[in-house]
Amino acid sequence: MSAVPSTPRRPISSAHEPSTPTGTPTTSRVAASHVVQSSPHYPTTRRHSLYGTEDRIILDPGSRIWKVGFSGEGKPRDVFCTGGDTGESLWTLNRASKPAERQEEDRILEAKLQACLRSVFHNSLLTDPKSRKVILVEHPLLPLHIKETMARILFNNLQVPSISFASSHLLALLAAGRVTGLVLDCGHLESTVLPIFSCRPLYPHLRTTPLAGARLSNHIKALLLMFGTYIPPATSLSATMNIPAASRSIRVPQDILTDKLVDEIKTRICFVGEPIDTDGPGGPSQSNPMSPGPSEHDLPPSDPALSESEFSRVSADVDSSFSAQSVSGYSVVSHSQLAGMDPALKEDRVQALATMYGRHSTATDIHMRVDPPPSQQTGTGRGTLIIPGWIRERAAEVLFEGGDVDESSVAEVILDTLLKVPVDLRKTLASAILVVGGTPMLPGFIPRLQAELTRAVTRTSNSASSSAAPSRAGRPRPRTAAYDKYAALRPLLPCFAILNNPAPPPPGNASAAANAGKAPAFTASMMAWVGGSLAGALKTGGVEVQREKWDEAEAQPDPDEDDVQMAVDSSPARSVRSSPAKNILPDWTRTPLPVGAPPAPRPPAAVPPPLSSQEQMVIG
Repeated sequence: MSAVPSTPRRPISSAHEPSTPTGTPTTSRVAASHVVQSSPHYPTTRRHSLYGTEDRIILDPGSRIWKVGFSGEGKPRDVFCTGGDTGESLWTLNRASKPAERQEEDRILEAKLQACLRSVFHNSLLTDPKSRKVILVEHPLLPLHIKETMARILFNNLQVPSISFASSHLLALLAAGRVTGLVLDCGHLESTVLPIFSCRPLYPHLRTTPLAGARLSNHIKALLLMFGTYIPPATSLSATMNIPAASRSIRVPQDILTDKLVDEIKTRICFVGEPIDTDGPGGPSQSNPMSPGPSEHDLPPSDPALSESEFSRVSADVDSSFSAQSVSGYSVVSHSQLAGMDPALKEDRVQALATMYGRHSTATDIHMRVDPPPSQQTGTGRGTLIIPGWIRERAAEVLFEGGDVDESSVAEVILDTLLKVPVDLRKTLASAILVVGGTPMLPGFIPRLQAELTRAVTRTSNSASSSAAPSRAGRPRPRTAAYDKYAALRPLLPCFAILNNPAPPPPGNASAAANAGKAPAFTASMMAWVGGSLAGALKTGGVEVQREKWDEAEAQPDPDEDDVQMAVDSSPARSVRSSPAKNILPDWTRTPLPVGAPPAPRPPAAVPPPLSSQEQMVIG
């Protein structure tokens, strides 16, 4: 039996062999497969919140879309629509005026919010809410009763340790790597502009407009009801072969255009076209200088003129005889504009506007397969919705058309905000504009906004550019120039720069060149959530409310509660809703703003020279 020879061992060190250099690791890179991962679905090298409780929950609740996830991540874990398949919003800009109806709305809203928040923790994040701090990304104009309802559900039902309230505009700016800028948030219900200087939101200079995603959806629906075409499915296979589709085409039924279908059309096939040059020989529209719509040569003359904003306004009390321009609940023109106008003239102007947009559009028509309405027989399959190309390209004109005091365009609210901020901040804010929200994700939105800012500042009125009016003596008399609203912003024209502009124009100066298109490549709708994730990872955030403080405030009686209101609303749900716990929630409309930079020290007062003896004698 032969013995197995032993392998000679290599000495650890030898004087004849070079030793291993100091600081060089001797282990090979074989431990890469043993890296601890968070989960098989999210490969990352850091321990995630599923195994620890340090990371916070980032909750970005919107009226329709919610984005939730853990801090320290680059994207949310779940993005869902609160309305489900119907696409209904949780809240709107309108609220009932009667107390009984308002209480019923609050109860329904509380039930929906509770279902959403429970789904966030138990279905989307799969985590225990009792050991999770929450950062709530709040809109500056979020109603206080909604904020109070969410805080009550998180504290009382889910029992989270604390809630931090952070401004969505500020978090979006932090995600772009800036602390000073002008943030435009174009969401579903409204578009809001907020200037921020050194991480301090200037809330008194906030400006808003209802021209946002909801108005665009209503506008697309109204245009499709008027100018779209629907081909219903044939009742049999023989009819499909013998009857051409053109002879079966009808006007689009209203039952087909559901909210889900309109949102799909808006997000998948619509885009923003380049501005229409209406500053030619005819000049811009007399009715609305800010309108990118038709000129005087495109539309027949009338007074008042029909602008693009009347296309999108919803009026339920429109004259039923005007069937070509109105539908049930959705009208392309408002009732105030329809009153006193000839129906034939209305139809001519609407058709002329559609013809003008079709002449300036290069987009092709889209044939979309849709489900037929329940009232019609399904036949052999699905129907076909023909969407004109000019609707795809020019439906978003409603967002860039302004002129109304309460409905400024998205470019006008930015310029109005710059007019309200201090003069020494205008150049800094104009060169750091950030556009966030879901509506700016339309292709071409941000470059079009840049062009509209330039057009609004450089546009001259018709009165100033027209020839001088002759006087009674026959000599020319200069006409008084109209008020130029944005004349003070004209020197800032080379400074305008949008941080997340994918196709920035040639910069006008060094500040615009250093900022235009330099934001990180995050989508516009995720900027606020990414900023909240960054704030949670850095253990920073807004005002934090502890659960103990909430319980103490909720246990105290409300000293401001009216005795009559307490007698009327004596239910337990109402007593909890009227508790003084809402007073500890941060609200910039009633709490003082944080202290900014300290004031400069005053120079010492000059000491007057001593009086002479003669002056003392005179005074005496």
